[in-house]
Amino acid sequence: MKHLILDSRRKVVSAIIGAYPGGRDCAAARLGLELKKFDNHAYENAGHRPLTDEQIHMLEEETGTHFLPDYIAAQYGGVFVPLPTAEELDNTELYHRSVATATRRGLVDLIIAKSLENGVIDAGEAQAILDAHRCHVSARHAEIAALLALYCRHK
Repeated sequence: MKHLILDSRRKVVSAIIGAYPGGRDCAAARLGLELKKFDNHAYENAGHRPLTDEQIHMLEEETGTHFLPDYIAAQYGGVFVPLPTAEELDNTELYHRSVATATRRGLVDLIIAKSLENGVIDAGEAQAILDAHRCHVSARHAEIAALLALYCRHK
């Protein structure tokens, strides 16, 4: 999944709701909240607490996204890497992960090359490079974790 790291918790929640099958109506129902109450919590209207991490996680499990951990990891200068289980893996999956990693590395190099055409990297270009690099590092770590999960012998 290609997406930028969102820069606020509110944007994270909005992105999750946008990705949720059936949108906010179904997300509200999944959490057992009336739509108005869900909107108040999701959009942090005055006097209402935001959705809890557990509620957000519940929605993200169904959407297959990981906006919240990406956001939190980025706040600490890190990257979130979902770790696979051996049951999810085979050699074909490892190959696909390898190709995804190589593609993301190529994107980083492409952005750097384009940014250097004028001899200066501006703030927007620097951010694009860092975002692409974050995706590459995450993909590479996931690729290595998958390899280890599939082939390590556990005694």
